Amino acid sequence: MDISVCIANWNCRELLRECLRSLLRQPQGVRLEVIVVDNASVDGASEMVACEFPEVILIRNARNEGFARASNQAARAAMGRYLFFLNNDTCVPPNSLRRLMDYAEAHPGVGMFGPRLKGGDGRFQISYRSSPTTGALLHRTLLLRWTGLFARSYREYRRNRYNPDYCGPVDLLMGAAVLMPRWVFENGGHWDEDFVFGGEDLELSARIRRRWPIHFVNQVDIIHHGRVSSRLNIGFSTESVAVGFVKYLRKTGTPTVGLWLYKLVVILDAPLQVLAAVIQGAVRWLRGRPVQARGSFLAARGAWHFMRHSLLRFWQA
Repeated sequence: MDISVCIANWNCRELLRECLRSLLRQPQGVRLEVIVVDNASVDGASEMVACEFPEVILIRNARNEGFARASNQAARAAMGRYLFFLNNDTCVPPNSLRRLMDYAEAHPGVGMFGPRLKGGDGRFQISYRSSPTTGALLHRTLLLRWTGLFARSYREYRRNRYNPDYCGPVDLLMGAAVLMPRWVFENGGHWDEDFVFGGEDLELSARIRRRWPIHFVNQVDIIHHGRVSSRLNIGFSTESVAVGFVKYLRKTGTPTVGLWLYKLVVILDAPLQVLAAVIQGAVRWLRGRPVQARGSFLAARGAWHFMRHSLLRFWQA
């Protein structure tokens, strides 16, 4: 077996169907198997897989075990020389896996490979980033953004260094689609199960890069619809991402004082996030932009959930 495609799924039946069709109903040029770990979906996703894609190895969890744990479950069941961890909201064009594996075979000392991500509208998405500093993450808060503090660090982390035409070593890969040789996974590349949803791809890239290079491969494009699961489960995702950033900072050596400062600023910033998202949504609605307004109100719901239910868990992370 050349490649084992490992997919963690939670309540994304239609997008998962599209993803599986792209892998199994068109040529990919490699010997592949697909493993889906379903985290107790309630939308019939696991039943769809069993009925329409009997060749898929389906693992059903009794509860939502999170992305990292489900991905490790899939890897343990895999037989391929390469493990391709793939989001359920992606679509893989024909022969993409062949080109990705060819690049990996030509670079045997590299620990992880990430293809170029495109949205459904054809626009490039950020597929790799610089390592985020505490300052870069602090700049995401409304409390500090207006001051301009850490703005340069934030720009370098988010956008300034991304070039979709670049190919080669990078700091961090986005976890929507990453290929790893099995030997790398077995020698230190397991997903950290301390993460639930959010931050695990940053931590994995940082850990792999300490021992092996990681490469962005611009010769392979993957369609990534993006943030569908998080929008459907906004409270869970907002909390998990916030906690994930703290865990990432802690696991990559941020001093205790820096962690405390980051947590304090984020907690104080939470009500501002709610208020700002509500105002933005209202303005967009009045200007006749209902789709964008709904996005703002959804962000407000997530921030409100975080403020009401997640502050203690966030502080203890």
